[in-house]
Amino acid sequence: MLIPLILSGGSGTRLWPVSRRNLPKQFLSLAGHGTLFQQTVARTRALPEVAAPIVVASEDHRFLAAEQLLEAGIEGGTVVLEPLARNTAPAIALGALEALKRDPESLLLVLPADHLITETAAFTAAVTQALPLARQGWLATFGIRPDRAETGFGYIRRGEALGEGAFRVERFVEKPDLATAEGYLADGGYDWNSGMFLFRADRYLEELAAHAPAMLAAVRAAHAAAHADLDFVRVDKDAFAKVPEDSIDYAVMEKTTRAAVVPVSCGWSDIGSWSALWLAGERDADGNLREGDTLAVNTRNSLLRSHDRHLVATVGVDDLVVVTTPDATLVAHRDAAQDVKKIVEQLKRAGRSEHSFHRVVHRPWGSYDSLEAGERFQVKRIVVKPGASLSLQKHHHRAEHWIVVSGTAEVTCDDKVFLLGENQSTYIPLGSKHRLRNPGKVALELIEVQSGSYLGEDDIVRYDDVYGRA
Repeated sequence: MLIPLILSGGSGTRLWPVSRRNLPKQFLSLAGHGTLFQQTVARTRALPEVAAPIVVASEDHRFLAAEQLLEAGIEGGTVVLEPLARNTAPAIALGALEALKRDPESLLLVLPADHLITETAAFTAAVTQALPLARQGWLATFGIRPDRAETGFGYIRRGEALGEGAFRVERFVEKPDLATAEGYLADGGYDWNSGMFLFRADRYLEELAAHAPAMLAAVRAAHAAAHADLDFVRVDKDAFAKVPEDSIDYAVMEKTTRAAVVPVSCGWSDIGSWSALWLAGERDADGNLREGDTLAVNTRNSLLRSHDRHLVATVGVDDLVVVTTPDATLVAHRDAAQDVKKIVEQLKRAGRSEHSFHRVVHRPWGSYDSLEAGERFQVKRIVVKPGASLSLQKHHHRAEHWIVVSGTAEVTCDDKVFLLGENQSTYIPLGSKHRLRNPGKVALELIEVQSGSYLGEDDIVRYDDVYGRA
């Protein structure tokens, strides 16, 4: 059984302000049709005898992963929730243990959820080529044929041939300086390290046992203590906290004697920065990648991305990144795009929310958009999906007014349950137990006006919640 293992725990800080902790880049539509996560899942469907995927995701993203699998028409997948980030080696071990529950001879195709591949046929051919190696016990990785001297990637040096189109890995090389990268390109024997792998699940665990036994023991303990939560496998947090943090490259691939590389040219990009997205996108005659409502005069080799109806206009500039969202605007030189993460670090240190949340916050029941806020008041636009409901809850410090814009609302307020239609409203007093539900077949949209001494999202006491939130 060939099982895709989708690693979806990244935060994508270099693509701020579009990518943020609660909605990172893998769950965004940045290039092509659908989100990067959905594209990753979709390209596995062309592989021979492929099973439903296993997804390893952060607890914060569990509903995003489940919903996007559903939108992609994927049934029977498994979403394993990491309570803490421990890098790729433990995440893959969790996936391997889940895979062995399905099939003791399962093959794992390990794919980061946030990469772009534009030539699916070439990717499929490379995986098919690597399958015999994996069945023979090799740990295969996919090397990307370099088309430029790139200092942002690690490299793989090819060794002796292992049949048609595959090679033993001679060594892994850290990210080089420009002169070294130019030498690798001229040499022709080096490939970019893509972070994609194919191997038997049991072989990976054998190698982990040989080279990182403490890690494997801790992962096994955390997985053994996992429990089902709705449609998720929730790994025990206390046990997982004891797992050492390391990447698959350091923990296994650089130490094993059975590492193989299959080189491939498949239009690959890790979309690791705005500059990488500019390189991967379709640029106009002036070398500009433009999305949304943009105007460019005497502008070259720039990335311009506007949000919704917000116009972005540039005059007489070259090599810029200009990105807007409802609550933030980024202007950067394209060559400095890797340093966007420093802005995120400053936001964290300042205790600001823009590194974590968008103005529009997605929830399993729908979304809310914070339209306006001031001292002792806040205005939100709330959208509830058909058939969905918020938790039964109360607030200690705020009251709420709800005005229905469209759809039908079923309101619970203490011991009363009643319906509201368009242009109708209600008042939820401070301290009242209340719930909002959409009983209809179309989205419910309403305006919520909060007033009180404290309006933070943590002023909430949940009594009942279908999504298992505390």
